[in-house]
Amino acid sequence: MRAPIGEFDRATPAPDCLHLLAAPVAAAVRAWRGEIPAERILFVDSDPALADTANFVEHYGADLVDTSANCVVVAGKRGGETTLAGCLVLSRTRVDVNGVVRRRLGVRKASFAPMDTAVEKTGMEYGGITPIGLPADWPLLVDSAVAATEWVLVGSGSRRGKLIVPGAAFAALPGAVVVEGLGA
Repeated sequence: MRAPIGEFDRATPAPDCLHLLAAPVAAAVRAWRGEIPAERILFVDSDPALADTANFVEHYGADLVDTSANCVVVAGKRGGETTLAGCLVLSRTRVDVNGVVRRRLGVRKASFAPMDTAVEKTGMEYGGITPIGLPADWPLLVDSAVAATEWVLVGSGSRRGKLIVPGAAFAALPGAVVVEGLGA
C-alpha cells in the first residue's frame, strides 16, 4: 500500500508488522480500541541515520514538514514529587514547557526529562519515542494542531521506522488531553 504522506516505498498496517515495533508500541497496537481502527495506523520503514526531522524530511518528502510530529517526555516537579508526561507537537514547533506544560501539570517546575529517564520509562529508543505505547497512567498533552492534521508522522518506538496515524487518533489515547497552543 502507498503511504498517504511522504515518499516511502511501502506502508503496512501496524497490526500486520508488530514485530517491527518497540514492545510497548506493539502492545498498544494489539490492544487498540476506538473509533479509528488500528489498521489505519501505518508503519513505514526508514533509515535510522535519517531519523532526525530535517534529514528525514529532505530524504522522504518535503510535505512531511507540515505533517510530522515529535513526542517528547517532560518531567514536572512539585513538592519533591516528579510527574512524567508525554507532549505531542508538530515538528515545526516547540513544546511550551515553562508555560502551557507547567500549568497543565500543576507543577512548579517543568523541563525535558533526561534521555536515560525517557528511554527507561517508555521502553522506547531516544529519537523514536511515540505517544502510542506511553505508560497509560501518564498525562499525554496533544497540541490541537496535531489532532486536526489528517495524517501525522510520528516515531515507532525505535529510530528505524515511523508510524503514520490519523491525527484524531491521538486524542483517544490513554491520558490524552488536546491542548490549544502546546506547540509554539
